[in-house]
Amino acid sequence: MACPRNLRKVLPALVALLAVTAGCRLDMHLQPYYRPFAKSDFFADDRSARMPVEGAVARGDLHEDTYFYTGKNGDIPGDALPFPVTKDVLDRGHERFNINCTPCHGRVGDGGGFIPTRGFRRPPSYHIERLRNAPIGHFFDVMTNGYGVMPDYASQVTPRDRWCIATYIRALQLSQNATAADIPAGQQVPSPPPQFRDIGNGATLPEIATPAASEGEPK
Repeated sequence: MACPRNLRKVLPALVALLAVTAGCRLDMHLQPYYRPFAKSDFFADDRSARMPVEGAVARGDLHEDTYFYTGKNGDIPGDALPFPVTKDVLDRGHERFNINCTPCHGRVGDGGGFIPTRGFRRPPSYHIERLRNAPIGHFFDVMTNGYGVMPDYASQVTPRDRWCIATYIRALQLSQNATAADIPAGQQVPSPPPQFRDIGNGATLPEIATPAASEGEPK
């Protein structure tokens, strides 16, 4: 079968293009490389692996903001957040706290988590005076480096999430130790849910508060 005239005109160019493309593919498949720690006769120390250029920093590891990554000013824990507090920050801290912290510290930070019920040392409540007065950088540092029997969480929780958790701990402390003077004007605190008592056979009745006795009445 005769080859069409138009195809005969472009055929040499197609053959040349295929040859060049095939050559590039072959070169890329067979380019030389060394396996890790393999010997090399090219370098004087006979090692193929080379040290990084002096001063090189891995991508994402340039920790210029020392306070953000340590929670300290020098050796002293700081008492400021490295970014503004927003609802998103508190929500993130709430989520990460429930995932990473509640097994030991409990939902409200009183140390009443599940892990201490299995023989581990109960952590101190966040609501004792010492920790209410501790700078927020203290909580970040404990999460970063560990403290006492608590291991560090640096590999499980990112620096920003550690700050979010520390912020949420501050919110927990306020929620458990707030007074009426701390309530913003115009805000109302909802009444707590009713308490129930067991009357047997799985039935319960709401507890009814007994009115305080007036002066002159028997107590």
